[in-house]
Amino acid sequence: MITTTGLTKVYRSRGREVTALDGVDLHVREGEVYGVIGQSGAGKSSLIRCVNLLERPTAGTVTVAGQDLTALVGRGPRAGKELRQARSRIGMVFQHFNLLSSRTVQDNVELPLEILGLSGKERSSKALGLLDLVGLSDKAKAYPAQLSGGQKQRVGIARALAGDPKVLLSDEATSALDPETTRSILQLLRDLNRQLGLTVLLITHEMDVVKTICDSAALMEKGRIVESGTVSELLATPGSELAGALFPVSGEPSGDDRTVIDVTFHGEAATQPVISQLSRTYNIDISILGAAMDTVAGKQVGRMRIELPGRYEENVVPIGFLREQGLQIDIQGQQPVLVKDGAK
Repeated sequence: MITTTGLTKVYRSRGREVTALDGVDLHVREGEVYGVIGQSGAGKSSLIRCVNLLERPTAGTVTVAGQDLTALVGRGPRAGKELRQARSRIGMVFQHFNLLSSRTVQDNVELPLEILGLSGKERSSKALGLLDLVGLSDKAKAYPAQLSGGQKQRVGIARALAGDPKVLLSDEATSALDPETTRSILQLLRDLNRQLGLTVLLITHEMDVVKTICDSAALMEKGRIVESGTVSELLATPGSELAGALFPVSGEPSGDDRTVIDVTFHGEAATQPVISQLSRTYNIDISILGAAMDTVAGKQVGRMRIELPGRYEENVVPIGFLREQGLQIDIQGQQPVLVKDGAK
């Protein structure tokens, strides 16, 4: 649904050049929720603004729903008719809501419908339906100043849906909200994804956002995507930075003659007493140095750091037992083979 190829954005100011995007290749499948995560300055916001051509790429292509948007740019600074029409099918949710304070909630939602040329009756009917969809049917005549942060963002989401988009872009939509409100907005985005078949591309610096609703994710650093794939693929990739950030575990070995292993549980294995089975089967004492368990995309997933007595060579058979149980094993102190820019 969304594909970028060699996407590059260079900002020029006072004789200096800053590369915000450096050859980004991204593929978001139809109907999935895709999260792009990274620290400030990683290039996340530049990426999402280039996807709908609010920022014009220096090089590379952007294709949305089979249409090459970069071919519609034209030569002038303003977007041409074809690009404006293409943008109308891409919804955008902003971090700071961007509502017009002088307009009511309903009027804010109607704004893009005015631009599309719908009649007053059509605009009103569509706006009220969208407000009902996001749970704000009773706030139609209120003004933004009378709303909470979460309510303002729901208005922003309703406005983004006014053009019946197939794609919804979210630029740090929950970063200004408290944790409880963040959860409700994320649940709304997931519900809309399922009810409307929306493809959602969201930018965030919060791991909990990826953990809560994302089907796939990418990690950005210094304008590049350094790791990407479905969340389940990433969790199964030894040495994955994203997997480690989603489920951080720590703990140091008690001695040099010990083997420390990070074990990732997902699927049916997450509910099985595998560690106790290992201990009984091989009559070995196992120390648990750290653990984390949570739900990712509706599935229970966990990571555990354990210590086995003896060096790695002495634990090949027990480690093989764990792998036979369908667990992902990452031996600490050994260089993992990390799949960068994972399967798409």
